[in-house]
Amino acid sequence: MPVNSNEASRRSFISKVAKGVVGASLLPNILTAADKKRNIESLSRLKEKYSANDQIQVALIGAGGMGTADANTAITVPGVKLVAACDLYDGRLADAKKKWGNDIYTTRSYQEILERKDIDAVIIAVPDFWHKDISVAAMNKGKSVYCEKPMVHDISEAPAVVEAQQRNGKVVYQVGSQGMSSLGNEKARQLLKDGAIGKLNYAEGFWARMSPTGAWQYPIPADASAKTVDWEAYLKNAPKRAFDPLRFFRWRNYRDYGTGVSGDLFVHLFSSLHLVTGSLGPNKIMATGGLRYWNDGREVPDVMLGMFDYPETEIHPAFNLSLRVNFVDGTGGTNYLRMVGSEGSMTVEWDKVTLYRNSVHVDENDPLAAANAAATNNGKSYAYHRANILPQEKMEYEAEKGYKGAHFDHFYNLFNAMRTGGKVAEDPTFGFRAAAPALLCNESYFDNKIIHWDPKNLKLVNK
Repeated sequence: MPVNSNEASRRSFISKVAKGVVGASLLPNILTAADKKRNIESLSRLKEKYSANDQIQVALIGAGGMGTADANTAITVPGVKLVAACDLYDGRLADAKKKWGNDIYTTRSYQEILERKDIDAVIIAVPDFWHKDISVAAMNKGKSVYCEKPMVHDISEAPAVVEAQQRNGKVVYQVGSQGMSSLGNEKARQLLKDGAIGKLNYAEGFWARMSPTGAWQYPIPADASAKTVDWEAYLKNAPKRAFDPLRFFRWRNYRDYGTGVSGDLFVHLFSSLHLVTGSLGPNKIMATGGLRYWNDGREVPDVMLGMFDYPETEIHPAFNLSLRVNFVDGTGGTNYLRMVGSEGSMTVEWDKVTLYRNSVHVDENDPLAAANAAATNNGKSYAYHRANILPQEKMEYEAEKGYKGAHFDHFYNLFNAMRTGGKVAEDPTFGFRAAAPALLCNESYFDNKIIHWDPKNLKLVNK
């Protein structure tokens, strides 16, 4: 039997959950209210006491929408103080003082931030094409780093980030895919390991947005100009061109600065999937899609479909993954990661996991079923025992009321690692493995080709 079959874990899971079976038929439409309550398990953090023994002083580099959300979350962790903010647009620097106080130090220069001795960590929430340079510079100055995903703009940049963290060993570096710290993903990882869905065969992820802001049509400030924006600094590592507020404020729409829907959203799904399965990544990558709706001058698709082959490893069987992003979906902000196994499936969200177990349906005309029925144990048929050890068709695991969420937990993990010398939830190597297939989706899409990738050695394979 293959080492990754999880058979022993599967049997243990069935035995454990069978003790909680609540009825004979377990059909959802006839469960009582008490039954349904027993089919929902609360997910909870241990009652952790967040220590504030040592104050950690943080600076924000990139004070846009995501950066502001990151800073607001970070300072809710006890013992953390925001002391500085950096951005190339003057309006955001003025807003920083309004949000966090006049004593906040503000500057256009990230180098000034890194030179300050009173800053322990930086939040890097700049456009993707600046992630590598600022991350490496920060670690070289002894600053711990929280860098928004994807870790890099191009896979060729990733080794420099990994090397900088290894060389600056005491520096803590975490990639900002918040789902890496979520209760939902943690529970899904446990369920898969326990054999709750049997042998993993297939996974799929979906992320939909229908609003202009969700589709990256971020608002353009009325005072945006070459005077209020340091356009020259912005383009230091990009092709030179005349000032264009769209390319600054709506940077995700352009390949010189962003990584498209795959770098923005697929990377979250890769991070979660790799955490749950323990996978190093796919070895075959294919993508298609198109620009179907947001014809606003953008250079990247608003619909993307990705297909990925994951090879068998000692940890998991071979399986296939399909991912979809749709910016014109009428259902609104729908997103999920679904994993399908030989005995069931589970839909994974950051604060909830819904597990579906297959029912046993015996076809009396099936020769195999007839043979199994002939085999008895204590006078009972095989089909009888199978029907009576299976748990309910649906089980929900939900975060308890008051859960602070994955965003908070991700920052708590970072700061705890800084204080204790422990591990972060997503280090540079993990971040590379999540970013690579997302970025290679773009290569597959724009070059119209299949990409072969070595997930163990993190290298392209020429074929």
